[in-house]
Amino acid sequence: MSSILLRFIFACLLLPYLWTAAGAQGVSFPDLGSAVPGHEDKTYLDLARMIIPDLAADKNGFYRGSRPVEMRHIEGSDSGGLPPETSGLSNAAALDIKAGGKDRLAMLFDLGSSSDSAEGFAVLALYDLAGKPRLLDVVNVAVDRSTSFSEPGKLPIGPSDDAIITLSTHFNSSQGYTSTPLILVRDDRFELIDMIYTFNENLCAYTRTQELAFQTVADGQPYAAIKATVTDATVPNGESCDDQAPKASSRDISLTYHWDRAAYVKDSDALDKLAAENANRF
Repeated sequence: MSSILLRFIFACLLLPYLWTAAGAQGVSFPDLGSAVPGHEDKTYLDLARMIIPDLAADKNGFYRGSRPVEMRHIEGSDSGGLPPETSGLSNAAALDIKAGGKDRLAMLFDLGSSSDSAEGFAVLALYDLAGKPRLLDVVNVAVDRSTSFSEPGKLPIGPSDDAIITLSTHFNSSQGYTSTPLILVRDDRFELIDMIYTFNENLCAYTRTQELAFQTVADGQPYAAIKATVTDATVPNGESCDDQAPKASSRDISLTYHWDRAAYVKDSDALDKLAAENANRF
């Protein structure tokens, strides 16, 4: 009897890690002309046309169309730029997720930027492929010039749910800027949990990197707690430079998001303070 109890306790302890293993399937990049699995009469182009109705292949196999349908920005109505006048795609990023115990397909279409905006426009779409494919929700998740799914693109937050992770970036000769939206899918709608900002530098005397990682811990709530950790590391390059290199260092900046009835709530402003520190280094 005691051995059965021990096995049960051990299994419970492994739950967060089992969710991670179950969510290991990564992002794919299907050609838009290929068939959607389980729907031989439907292609990924058909799914994309739910967002850009006139999207069509040109003679070179590139897909072009006009502006996408109206959509909100993941951060709210006051955020986001305009989409470009014309849309162009060679493929799209696809990610299978769980939401409310149901299989869903998330697709990301980076449309670039309009001529009067430095910020890009990237469409995150949610589909139900059980039966006739349906578009459930669509948002703009671009926060910077280039947008993609993170790696991994999803984070299991329970046996029946995944959070989605995208990232927006831009780079110059020595600096890299990354904005990472952490997104919940609830009632087949995208909801922003938080936006996390990190900043990398590669200078003559040293390299400073900020790596973001997530962990989940089951805590008896409908969605698991999410721990976000940024490892901020400085490594001297050993080069002879005008500026003296700082000493090698590394620190972890962490916070945890806990589900509180209707939303995730973070337990500190540690990453907001890091973003403010980074802004002073731009």
